[in-house]
Amino acid sequence: MIASHAPAPPGAPPCRTRPARLPVRPGTGRFLVLVCVFVCAACGLVYELELVAFASYLTGDSVTQASVVLSVMVFAMGLGSLGAKRLRRHAAAGFGAVESVLALVGGCSAMALYAVFAWTAGWGGPWAAGPRCLLVAFALVIGLLIGAEVPLLMELIQRIRRQDAGGAVADLFAADYVGALVGGLAFPFLLLPCLGQLTGALLTGTVNVVAGGTLVLGLFRRDLTRGARRTLLVTGLAVLGVLTAAALLAGDFERAARHAVYGADVRVAVRTDVQEVVLAGGTRGRPLGLFLDGRLRVDGRNERRYHEALVHPALSGPHARVLILGGGDGLAAREVLRHRTVRRVDVVELDPGLVDLARRDPGLAAANAHAFADPRVRVTTADALAWLRRARGPAYDVVISDLPDPGITAGAKLYSQEFYGLVRRVLAPDGRLVVHAGPLTARPRAFWTVAATLRAAGLAASPYRVPGHDPGAAPGPGRSPGARAWGFLLAGRGPVPPVPRLGSWRSGTLTPAGLAADVRAAGRTRIGGLPASTLAHPRY
Repeated sequence: MIASHAPAPPGAPPCRTRPARLPVRPGTGRFLVLVCVFVCAACGLVYELELVAFASYLTGDSVTQASVVLSVMVFAMGLGSLGAKRLRRHAAAGFGAVESVLALVGGCSAMALYAVFAWTAGWGGPWAAGPRCLLVAFALVIGLLIGAEVPLLMELIQRIRRQDAGGAVADLFAADYVGALVGGLAFPFLLLPCLGQLTGALLTGTVNVVAGGTLVLGLFRRDLTRGARRTLLVTGLAVLGVLTAAALLAGDFERAARHAVYGADVRVAVRTDVQEVVLAGGTRGRPLGLFLDGRLRVDGRNERRYHEALVHPALSGPHARVLILGGGDGLAAREVLRHRTVRRVDVVELDPGLVDLARRDPGLAAANAHAFADPRVRVTTADALAWLRRARGPAYDVVISDLPDPGITAGAKLYSQEFYGLVRRVLAPDGRLVVHAGPLTARPRAFWTVAATLRAAGLAASPYRVPGHDPGAAPGPGRSPGARAWGFLLAGRGPVPPVPRLGSWRSGTLTPAGLAADVRAAGRTRIGGLPASTLAHPRY
């Protein structure tokens, strides 16, 4: 609610602000300024979320990147507010200039960052951290410009009708916070799924420059000189032209950037309700690559080795009923179905779009041997943790946890003590759980943390590893998944952990070589109740 006019408090210095000459009544003018505050706040938050999303998708851990981006932007907003004090004498012209620059920088930020990442991330040397530094630079510049908005808008609203400071601040920040709410909800639920990251940012910049230009050139045009009006109009039209041209070229640009990031064999690039899914190769003899939110999840050159190591040691005991948590690509189900004595396979996958691709896409369907067409397989669309909370009784002989890498913060709940306690509840008395616990040699702390969590949940676990490549690597030009040792944990309900049979299945690649050395290097003498020396014994 807009507060009514209130006189300055007794003893306050005389007002030196020249009243604005408006084409509308003061009450209408104040309302229009607050509408502009609302729009600018929504656009500003979209810019922030767009930078956080870009960082999360392509450069690493979401919590770390969000902390860096938001911290830098809040710091820069403080600096921008201080810097805007010098523009108060020319508040209308200054606000128009700030909005034009903010619309250009914020609107084009996603495209610029994507271009730098796609074509320069593999340069190495002094530029190895270049994309991350550019991300911080964009956060700094956008934060400076957003911080400059509020003091200038405060000056403009006070020039319409003088008001006590408390009432003006309340009105201004009420509009600002409501706008931030709308922008925060519009980004994940409207802009990202309907327009995509690049076009969404460009549209936000367009709205930003139109709102700022309309307010200054429409409401405060009498406070501007003829030269200032002409300059702001030309600048605004130029920014609109750049944003429009970028939007028209966004499709071709995105395809070229995807080819640079994921390779020339990109066939499918879709955004489901859950994540971005990119499929490369998989047809005409080319190796399949499946990327989820920018991370390589399936590498056709060695995925069979990975899924054999994940599935077959767990199925060496009873395996009539099998539960797969995750596994929407169908590759783990393919290995389970090789055992003819399996009677039922339940797959709990969060993303129905991925399952649909696994059924229909010729490359992915061929890779999973059309596993979802087998009548023994039943797919449930649900979050794995929520589904386990509703499940009852020891129903499964084998549970296969084919979930995102434990190093990804968004999936931390799927490696929690509660999660494994719920898994224990659905395991048969002699059932087995197998968990991919990340690359053992690259991230040993994460691996042993998962092992400790299993023990805390009442599951005895035996570790084993298989030579391979990190399936969670972020893509980039000139990059290939580096050599890693996939780390797995085979767990059971009893006090004695099940021993993984590491003999060959098809690829002959399941070996425990070096595991005892890894255990000793981590400062541990026993894992899962087995001494480190036992794990190197030839019979394993």
